[in-house]
Amino acid sequence: MRRPILNQQPKVDLKLNAETVSRTTVELNGLALEKRLKQQRSQAYIEAMTRLDAAGAVCDRSKVQELIQSIQNEFGELKPHQFLIGIVAKCYLGAPYEVHTLDMRQEIVQHYKAGQPLPSGMERARGLAMHPSYSFVEVYSDSICAVAAKGYVAFTRGGGNVQ
Repeated sequence: MRRPILNQQPKVDLKLNAETVSRTTVELNGLALEKRLKQQRSQAYIEAMTRLDAAGAVCDRSKVQELIQSIQNEFGELKPHQFLIGIVAKCYLGAPYEVHTLDMRQEIVQHYKAGQPLPSGMERARGLAMHPSYSFVEVYSDSICAVAAKGYVAFTRGGGNVQ
């Protein structure tokens, strides 16, 4: 007797209701987290972070919240403890200011003079923030990401050389 080459069993239609499906979130760790941090940043995120200097965020608390929301939108799959510590970027206010930061823990924007130390481990990003190839630098607890104007990311563990 002939046997069918293809399996001709009836197809089962699984209709999943949104109420019955529960989403489980997987925490990114190790290489998966590193791979995510190396991904190109969205243009909306780049624009929000580059307006940091001109947006008047130093004085306006709602502007700071908008910036923080942009960060959360960009990294929605990360857990709160994986979020960045802050952003460091070149300051265009002129002398004596050199860089400015968005400190995620204190939720404040501050401008720093040349030689004035940055808080929360962000000092290791100052040199990259001053480099003309990068728009801003994201500082994480164990790594930093230098972000170019087109969204490309140079990644480094600790405060060493970028990759």
